[in-house]
Amino acid sequence: MATHPPEPDLSGRRILICRPEPEASRLAQSFRKAGAVPRVLPLIEREPLPETPERRTLILSLDHYTHIITVSPYAARLLLDEVDTWWPQIPTGIRWYAVGAGTAAVLAEQGLSPRRPAQGWTSEALLALPSLARIDGERVLLARGEDGRELIRETLEARGAQVTVLPLYRRYLPEHPSDQIDHLLGDFAPEAIVTLSGETLNNLIALCAKSGHNLYDRLLIVPADRVADQARTAGFEFPCIPGSLADNDIVATVAEQLNGRDGSSGTVK
Repeated sequence: MATHPPEPDLSGRRILICRPEPEASRLAQSFRKAGAVPRVLPLIEREPLPETPERRTLILSLDHYTHIITVSPYAARLLLDEVDTWWPQIPTGIRWYAVGAGTAAVLAEQGLSPRRPAQGWTSEALLALPSLARIDGERVLLARGEDGRELIRETLEARGAQVTVLPLYRRYLPEHPSDQIDHLLGDFAPEAIVTLSGETLNNLIALCAKSGHNLYDRLLIVPADRVADQARTAGFEFPCIPGSLADNDIVATVAEQLNGRDGSSGTVK
């Protein structure tokens, strides 16, 4: 008879979630189910970029591309919305890609079969896919935000691909009242903080410096080794990468680490 791992126990634990909405509130609900006391302080938000004639032309020429890469669930949703507007059905013969499982799920909802890394959810993992290894002369569409890492574009261009970047949204730091920041960073005193991008982490570092709150000894959930290194360089003592970026894996990782620190010397495993 199969056994299931015990449900995470985070009774009374204070968790600060710095993700954008609606992901932040969804993750907060998962933490509540485990008994935690979550608070949401988005340190990055997104908004769609206005449509332009150039972008419309690009969408109408979608069938000219061999590979289409979507870097996030948000990018995938925006792209599919535009495709739905201008195409009676999604063009066939295109290889679709997703950086992680969440993005792949958005594409799969539309009947697509995206390729994604078997292990990991980073640009580096995506670029290791065999179908992106030899693409000399092939056309690639990269759906992403207005700004971001250039690794995918630069690497594929170095492999000989013709890469077109399709910016669909912009990211920005939302404004929060100073009393809210003081309450969440000070009075609330989070035991764990969820920052799932390098940009979010940078905004947290700047906010700590500006407000005078020191959170460097708290458990910090980050998405990848690159961001963990960034956190350590900034002075965070306990960056930790979850088993995946799915809500339940984030909650399980926080429970394991916080409960482990209670029974050990305090270092994150």
